[in-house]
Amino acid sequence: MPRGPVDAARVPRFAGPATFARLPRLDEVGDTDIAIVGVPFDAGVSYRPGARFGPAAVREGSRLLRPYNPALDVSPFAGSQVADAGDIACNPFDIGEAIETIEHTADSLQARLVTIGGDHTIALPLLRAVAKRHGPVALVHFDAHLDTWDTYFGAEYTHGTPFRRAVEEGILDTEALSHVGTRGPLYGKRDLAEDRRLGFGVITSSDVMRRGVVEVVDALRQRIGARPLYLSIDIDVLDPAHAPGTGTPEAGGLTSRELLEILRGLAGCNLVGADVVEVAPAYDHAEITSIAAAHVAYDLISLLALQDVT
Repeated sequence: MPRGPVDAARVPRFAGPATFARLPRLDEVGDTDIAIVGVPFDAGVSYRPGARFGPAAVREGSRLLRPYNPALDVSPFAGSQVADAGDIACNPFDIGEAIETIEHTADSLQARLVTIGGDHTIALPLLRAVAKRHGPVALVHFDAHLDTWDTYFGAEYTHGTPFRRAVEEGILDTEALSHVGTRGPLYGKRDLAEDRRLGFGVITSSDVMRRGVVEVVDALRQRIGARPLYLSIDIDVLDPAHAPGTGTPEAGGLTSRELLEILRGLAGCNLVGADVVEVAPAYDHAEITSIAAAHVAYDLISLLALQDVT
């Protein structure tokens, strides 16, 4: 029988372990079905730093989570062993070495991962690890930004380039790539043209507002099909009113309700891994961003747990 979180009727939520949702540590349970792992790395950011403190903040924001998810009608910690695998300690001064460390460690964890960042650079090594097991995967990328630029200041590995590198490396299924929630100024029309050339479809934040969640989910599911699916969620997909604690905020984003409902609409897809990145708590207020990210991670765990009971 899976070991679940600390009982909130016995240990107050402001006490007890500082693991995600107060779940057991990986070393306390051994084999696990779903692992939460942090990557406190932000050497790839192009504007405000601080996402290295994201994993700890999201864990703190997860203290109020409860064991039953009524939106998806699943008790994710009852049917699956879920554990907190701690943080991947990687070199903060050498991006190349850090990427190798993240890939190697993610590959060594024998579980489906929900990863908490850290900046969006970490998506590339996580996708490499997933592709070793599943081949090229479908991707739904929630973000204010495209993250398919070629370089920043001549650097190929940054938080704005992971998905271009992933396409170039052949680890993404280019028939099933989608951005959701993009908005804001670009460097030019060429950004969109190059993004299309890489195979991405774009659903902007304005599209979500005009078309609604149900239509957006239907479009995504048609594009994904039965392919193995990876979800990568930059918390800045949310409007700064819902997620001020991030490094590159853009006005006009999704609400936390819209993001959660889109994720829930993907229930039944062949989810093989996910990340939530770019939480920078130094810019947060009253834990707004870390709480939103914790709920996103909880729904991702719930989606994976649903696969164990269906």
